[in-house]
Amino acid sequence: MPTSATEVYFPVLVQALLAMALAAGLLSVSYLLGKKVRNRVKDMPYESGIVPTGDARQRFSVKFYLVAMLFILFDIEAIFLYPWVVVYRELKMFAFVEMLIFVILILSGFFYIWKKGALDWSGADSTSRKP
Repeated sequence: MPTSATEVYFPVLVQALLAMALAAGLLSVSYLLGKKVRNRVKDMPYESGIVPTGDARQRFSVKFYLVAMLFILFDIEAIFLYPWVVVYRELKMFAFVEMLIFVILILSGFFYIWKKGALDWSGADSTSRKP
């Protein structure tokens, strides 16, 4: 059993030093042995196979941020399903009713934002649509 802080944290220090040495070594070998071909196509930014258009500093649509926030919101709510599954057998019908209410609230929020057009990326404004 370690008796001092030095004995406790020494293995962590050794592991951190080994990780840094390995990373530095791999980067050095890659730099020394790698091909150094410079051309116009290789210097272009890679955009998942799509030819980049416009400036990288252009503004994003607000819908991009809205969808990102909604994704995080629904992702976090989905995480709440895991503890429910763990204790479901102990709580039986109470857990089922509580989760049913939770899922109904989540789905009602999802259908609300869907109806409002927050997930519509067609480019048309929701106010300019005709019924």
